[in-house]
Amino acid sequence: MAEVDIKKGLDGVVVDYTSVSKVNPDTNSLLYRGYPVQELAARCSFEEVAYLLWNGELPSQEQLTEFTARERAGRALDPVVKQVIDALPETSHPMDVCRTAASVMGARHALAEDASREANMTKAIDLFAAMPAVVAYDQRRRHGQGVVEPREDLGYSANFLWMTFGEEQVPEVVEAFNVSMILYAEHSFNASTFTARVITSTLSDLHSAVTGAIGALKGPLHGGANEAVMHTFDEIGIRPQESLEEAAARAKAWMENALAQKKKVMGFGHRVYKHGDSRVPTMKAALDKMIAHYGRPELLGLYNGLEQAMEEAKAIKPNLDYPAGPTYHLMGFDTATFTPLFVASRITGWTAHIMEQLDANSLIRPLSEYVGPEERHLP
Repeated sequence: MAEVDIKKGLDGVVVDYTSVSKVNPDTNSLLYRGYPVQELAARCSFEEVAYLLWNGELPSQEQLTEFTARERAGRALDPVVKQVIDALPETSHPMDVCRTAASVMGARHALAEDASREANMTKAIDLFAAMPAVVAYDQRRRHGQGVVEPREDLGYSANFLWMTFGEEQVPEVVEAFNVSMILYAEHSFNASTFTARVITSTLSDLHSAVTGAIGALKGPLHGGANEAVMHTFDEIGIRPQESLEEAAARAKAWMENALAQKKKVMGFGHRVYKHGDSRVPTMKAALDKMIAHYGRPELLGLYNGLEQAMEEAKAIKPNLDYPAGPTYHLMGFDTATFTPLFVASRITGWTAHIMEQLDANSLIRPLSEYVGPEERHLP
C-alpha cells in the first residue's frame, strides 16, 4: 500500500480562499479586510469593526448611524430565550447556555429558512445584538440577580458592561473591553470558523453553523484557553496585597515546577504565529491600564513571572488569551464567562465567513486513510 501523506489537524493545508482576514506568521500581522487589527482596536468602535467584517469596508457616518440604530433595537433578551436559560441548571457551563440560546434564537427567527445574503445579514446582526444579553444574564442569574434592561444611549461595549453589572463603567474600562472585542472578532480559518464553514457548506442555516462554532470554541485548546489562564492564576494564588515582585517570584517558581512535570500551561504559543501572537501587545496595554485602574499590581507580577519563566525555559510567547483572562477578571466577569465573551465577539467573524462560504460554496468533505482490519466476513 502506497504511503499517504497525512496532514493531521489539516496542518498547513490551504482549503479555500477568503477575503475576511489574513494572518501573516512571518510578519506577525493580523489584518481584517486589509486593516491591521491594532489600528482598528486603537481607533474604532466594535460596531465599526463588525460592519467592516460583514461589508468589506468601514462605514460612513451615515451608514454607522443606521447600523448602530439597528443593533441597539435588538439588544433586549427575548422572554422565551430567558425561559430556556432559566430552565438550564446553574451548574451548566456558560458556553452550553450560549450554544443553547443561539439554537433557540435560530429556531424562532422569522427568516430561519431563508438563506439569501440579505436574510443572513439580518440574522447576523440580530445575533450580534442579542448575544450580550444572554451572556450578561447568565452571569447575573448565577449570583441571584435579575435581568438588566439594555440602554439605547450606550455603545455596544458600554451597554454590554451595563447589562452585566448594572452600573455604567468608566471610559477606561469600556475602552479596554472594546479593545478585547475587536481583537477576538476574527482570526481566519481557526477551528470554530472552519466548523462554521463546514456546516454552512452542507447548505445548513446560519444559526446551525454558529451553534456548531460555539461548540468548537468551548474546547480548552481553542476558546476555553482564556478561562484556563485564570485557573492557573488561581492555582498559584491571587493575593491582592502582595507586591509585584513577590507575586512574580511565586509565579516563576510555579511555572518552573509545572514545566518540569511536563504540565501543559494554557495561554502560551499559537499554531500560526511563530514569533508571538500579534494581538498580544494591544491586549497587554489594555491589561496594564486595568491593573493601574483597579490598583492590582500583584496580577501583573503573576503575569510577568509566568511569562518570564516560559520564555527562559521554552522560548514560547503568550497568545491573546493570556492578557485577556486577567483583564476580564479585573472587570468583574466570572472566569466561566470569559469564553462566552469570546462568542459575543467572534459572532462577527463567524457570520462573515458563513456568508463568504455561501457566495462560492463547495461541500467540504475530506478523505481519510483507512487503517482498520482488512475485509473480513462473519463465520
